[in-house]
Amino acid sequence: MKVLWVFAHPEPRSLNGSLRDHAVAALEDAGHEVTHSDLYAMGWNPVVTAADFGSDDERLAVGPASARAHEQGSLSPDILAEQNKLQEADVVIIQFPLWWYTMPAILKGWLDRVFVKGFAYGVAHPSLPGRTRRYGEGVLAGKRAMVVTTSGGPGPSLGPRGINGDIDALLFPIQHGALFYVGMEVVPPLLVPAANRLSEDEFDLAAKVLTERVLSIHATDPIPFRSQDAGEYDEQLVLVDAHASGRTDLGIHRRS
Repeated sequence: MKVLWVFAHPEPRSLNGSLRDHAVAALEDAGHEVTHSDLYAMGWNPVVTAADFGSDDERLAVGPASARAHEQGSLSPDILAEQNKLQEADVVIIQFPLWWYTMPAILKGWLDRVFVKGFAYGVAHPSLPGRTRRYGEGVLAGKRAMVVTTSGGPGPSLGPRGINGDIDALLFPIQHGALFYVGMEVVPPLLVPAANRLSEDEFDLAAKVLTERVLSIHATDPIPFRSQDAGEYDEQLVLVDAHASGRTDLGIHRRS
């Protein structure tokens, strides 16, 4: 399989870097092809500007400008390179430390600049007039994705009743709002907690688990997010009362 490893950590010798290196070596030993987007090492620019789209309009409308540039093939070369990596990959691994309850800004900027209109969203649905392909039927359907993240807090503090919030809720924006939105099947994430206090034995176990998870990603059941057009949402894209009645938490967007 072809794996794109998107890595967002400023220190290659960090725990995150060591975990990545261990898993990538195992993937390559098994005959898989790994392509990297090491955002800090690349000096990735996370800021959307008119230069991304070759636009000199006085007022930048990002959606229309990005769609026009995508259609004309005039997106900036760094964006095109990342889109090509995504299109060629079978599997996308997104790895980052959990900073202030979310991904580092450089990774959010990668999504902002690469997932442009016409490429990742705003693509007309072929059989549903007025709808676009998203939430399970996006343009990157057929690919698998997994989030790998570390946290300073202990594991239970990121559980359903933990003070840091449930990890599934914290990762909802990237897992559901970005990866599933564009059509990828998202397998459950790997969280390595208490990252600044890991012993050598705990590192060995985390590296082993990560390697096993990546090597078996196609045999892993994806998170059962509800697709937009399976009849479970109304015309205003609100979950109908027949499903998860009385609940309003983010978990309602997963099938039981």
